[in-house]
Amino acid sequence: QVQLVESGGGLVQAGGFLRLSCAASGNIFSIAVMGWYRQAPGKQRELVATISSGGSTNYADSVKGRFTISKDNAKNTVYLQMNSLKPEDTSVYYCNADRVKIPVGTLRELWGQGTLVTVSS
Repeated sequence: QVQLVESGGGLVQAGGFLRLSCAASGNIFSIAVMGWYRQAPGKQRELVATISSGGSTNYADSVKGRFTISKDNAKNTVYLQMNSLKPEDTSVYYCNADRVKIPVGTLRELWGQGTLVTVSS
């Protein structure tokens, strides 16, 4: 079974840090892009950071300089190191995988169930 499992969310104080992990499980040949998105109550889901199979990264302006995305291709796992957290970072964070190549074909998109990050002031 192909799925994404997130972990690492929790409650932290402003200025603190957290590290999120997302592991893609199943018989996977490759994933073109993995990334993190977040959605707060009453707001649209927004991109936080992405990383391609080749290592190219993209960050939302709001997290540049504070968050770092990385990956372990062998484990099909992506990480998000979140430093200097702010209350506005409070959200449910979702892991995303684009173009997941599996034995039966290619999945266009795969989402995790989300992990809650709460930053108190």
